[in-house]
Amino acid sequence: MGTPNEAVSTDLEIQRVIEAARDALTDEMVGRLTEAVGEGLSLLDQINRSGLEKALPSIARMVRDGDLERLVQLARVYGSAEDALSDEMIGRLAETMAEGLSLMDRLSRGGALQLVEMLEKMHASGALERIATTLPKLMERLDAVEHVLGSLEVAVAETSRLPAPQGGLGGVWQIARDPETQRSLQLLQNFGKHLGKPGK
Repeated sequence: MGTPNEAVSTDLEIQRVIEAARDALTDEMVGRLTEAVGEGLSLLDQINRSGLEKALPSIARMVRDGDLERLVQLARVYGSAEDALSDEMIGRLAETMAEGLSLMDRLSRGGALQLVEMLEKMHASGALERIATTLPKLMERLDAVEHVLGSLEVAVAETSRLPAPQGGLGGVWQIARDPETQRSLQLLQNFGKHLGKPGK
């Protein structure tokens, strides 16, 4: 236990510290401290009324798992994207979305859904695959048909320019002896033979 002189000395030092603090505090500082304390008490009251203390365990768990940091990063990305979007870009996006919705509406009204359903049925039955396999062969045969029709057109044009053949048996005999005539007759004969056969 200290002596009475030491106690008096300590009291004097405490008093001097208080007086120095009182001298150092201006009215502005006192006002700011009072305002800060008042805001702190108001904040505590709002936290108490809103029941935020119930969310503190969840927030602590999010901090521990790193989820809160991910939410902050996501908010930053969203904010950057929002800052990067100019009025022109927003207008173009809105226009693109409107055009897409209009296209979907036209497809829906034009029977595209029925077409999709029909394609699904054809795919399920295997018809779509058969069409895909047969189509190249069909295109080749169409090319052959186009060639035949073109040849017929050229032959008709050439025949119309030739002089009229000699009449009588001599003219017929001369045409019949021509190798090209015989080849053409063979072609017609083979064509008729294969045309009479049922489809494979």
